[in-house]
Amino acid sequence: MQPLRLVFMGSPEFSVPVLAALMDAGHDIVCVYSQPPKPAGRGQKERPSRAHALALETRPTVRTPESFKGAEEQAAFVDLGADACVVVAYGLILPKAVIEAPDLGCLNVHASLLPRWRGAAPMQHAIMAGDAETGVTIMKIEPELDSGPILKTGKVPITNATTTEILHDTLAGMGGPLMLDVLEGLARGTLEPEPQGDDGVTYAPKLGRGDGRLDWSLSAAELERRVRALNPWPGVWFEHGGDRIKVLAADVAEGKPGQEPGTLVDDALGVACGSGVLRLKQVQRAGRDAQGAGAFLLGFPLAAGIKLVY
Repeated sequence: MQPLRLVFMGSPEFSVPVLAALMDAGHDIVCVYSQPPKPAGRGQKERPSRAHALALETRPTVRTPESFKGAEEQAAFVDLGADACVVVAYGLILPKAVIEAPDLGCLNVHASLLPRWRGAAPMQHAIMAGDAETGVTIMKIEPELDSGPILKTGKVPITNATTTEILHDTLAGMGGPLMLDVLEGLARGTLEPEPQGDDGVTYAPKLGRGDGRLDWSLSAAELERRVRALNPWPGVWFEHGGDRIKVLAADVAEGKPGQEPGTLVDDALGVACGSGVLRLKQVQRAGRDAQGAGAFLLGFPLAAGIKLVY
């Protein structure tokens, strides 16, 4: 297959393996679009996104528009004459003029098995919901959010040890090979997109800091999944005595009838929940290092019978 003339759109670390795969395969990346550089670090110096940084190492053309609403920005994209546009966690809505410009379309790498978990935080929501599997979907972009026809999928199991960090790295590594297969199939005319059905559509809204607060009235199993899903961001936490304490790892244990949610049931950070007990295995106070339960309790005693706020 002859190298394709591609535009790439992506910003965070999740997009980098796909961009690298396209480059390594010899495709002609005529332009990389990414989110504008943002202040970061102690000096708040502007820092490019991870995809932008990789592009600067190998390609001179990088664009960082604030939006695609203006006719001038849309025309600049059309003038690139791309065969296809590959989009991975870019962060901007693409207008119809951009979506329709490339001959092979705008192709998105989405971190779920569509139509399940359309939206901004599919990996976290898949873990929180207790899904048995998830994966990567390559789809053609349409104006409606994550609704385009499916070109290829790859699946992975979600186990009791799966965290968002682990899942992120696994799915990011899958995106590149899947996209290369899709591009070849489209270029050769051997791949037909399949429309998404209406059955099984769910949405994964963007997460905020408040989503990490532990609600002890939920089951211990639900809260343990939240611990795995919401670390490192926004983080899972509870408050006690004016301190906000992050929970970095936890296990589920059996509870006893009549235990009030939020009550410490022993001297080893076992907390009664709506059903079951959440045993906190690794925690962290603000400004301190992460600690195992035993080390934490030496400096911050929490005895059986104490009621935690929620």
